[in-house]
Amino acid sequence: MTGSVPYYGGRFTPAQAYAAAHPSPPHVPPPAAQPPSQASHDPMEALEHLLDTGVLTQEEFDELRKRVER
Repeated sequence: MTGSVPYYGGRFTPAQAYAAAHPSPPHVPPPAAQPPSQASHDPMEALEHLLDTGVLTQEEFDELRKRVER
């Protein structure tokens, strides 16, 4: 006996047949975001980069910009 796996006499199980007929699309990793320039340590440039890449919303950006400008 093969344990809890059903044995079909060397044939595919229904799940294996379905998986063979319906292959999943290949995994494509998202493109890597480019970090802000390391030569500049300008916090506003870093905040703008985070806003441009979608990490921060406009409201979060405005709040953090106020903190940086003080």
